[in-house]
Amino acid sequence: MNILITNDDGIQADGLIELAKAIKDVANVYVVAPDTQRSATGHAITIHNPIMINEEYIDDNIKAYSISGTPADCVKLGIESIFKDVNIDLVLSGINNGANLGTDVIYSGTVSAAIEGLIQNKPSIAISYDSFKVSKEKYKKASDYVVNLVNNIKNDMYIFDDCILNVNIPDKYVKGFKITKLGIRKYENDIEERLSPYGKRYVWIGGKIKEIVQEENSDISATENGYISITPINIEMTNMNKIEILKNMDLS
Repeated sequence: MNILITNDDGIQADGLIELAKAIKDVANVYVVAPDTQRSATGHAITIHNPIMINEEYIDDNIKAYSISGTPADCVKLGIESIFKDVNIDLVLSGINNGANLGTDVIYSGTVSAAIEGLIQNKPSIAISYDSFKVSKEKYKKASDYVVNLVNNIKNDMYIFDDCILNVNIPDKYVKGFKITKLGIRKYENDIEERLSPYGKRYVWIGGKIKEIVQEENSDISATENGYISITPINIEMTNMNKIEILKNMDLS
C-alpha cells in the first residue's frame, strides 16, 4: 500500500513526523508538506508564483519533500508531479495540531488537503488532535489509532468514492470511536486594530469559541466526551431542495 502524507503545520511538525514513522510499518510512505506553517489556508492553490520543492529527511525509508505551496498544492503536486510514478492508494493529512471540528472544516488546510485527495480520486483521511499543546508521546499514541483505522478500513475503500473521512482525536482517555456529523462552531470574533511604528494600520484576528448546545451525534460532542470522531464529508454543495423552489419561481 502506498500512502501520501501531508499536513498544514509544516514539514517539521511533530504530528506529521510521528504519523509518517508509524505508518511506514504498514505501508510505503511518501511525504509532501508545506515548508512552513500554513494553517487556515482552506483550499487555496498557488497559481501566481512558482512552487519551490526541497528534498527533506523525515526518517529512514521515507521519501519526503517540502514545498513553498499550500496543503492542497502538496497533494496535487504529490500525486501529479513529485510521485507521479507511484500509484498512491491513500492520502493522510495530519496529524494536525488542534481540532478541525464542525464548520471550522471550511477554513482548515488539513481538511482541504484531504479534499484535494478526493478531487484526485484518491481515498483520503484528515486527522486532527484536539489540543494545541501536544507532546511527541501523544502524537505517537494518536498515530497508533490512525494505523488501526487504516488497517480496519483498507478492505472497504469504496467508502471513499464520494467523501473523505475527518477524524478528530480527543486530548483525554479515549473511550472508543463514534461515527458523527459536523457540529456547529462559531466564534466571538475579536479584531484588534493597531498602528505600526510607521503609522500603518494593521489588525490581529482572534476570538473565543462560543458556547453552543451541540447535537449528541456531532463531532464536537463526541470529542468532548472522549471519543474519536469520524465524520464523512463530501464536496457536493448543491442544495437539492432549493433547486425545485427556484425552478418554480419567476426569475425573468
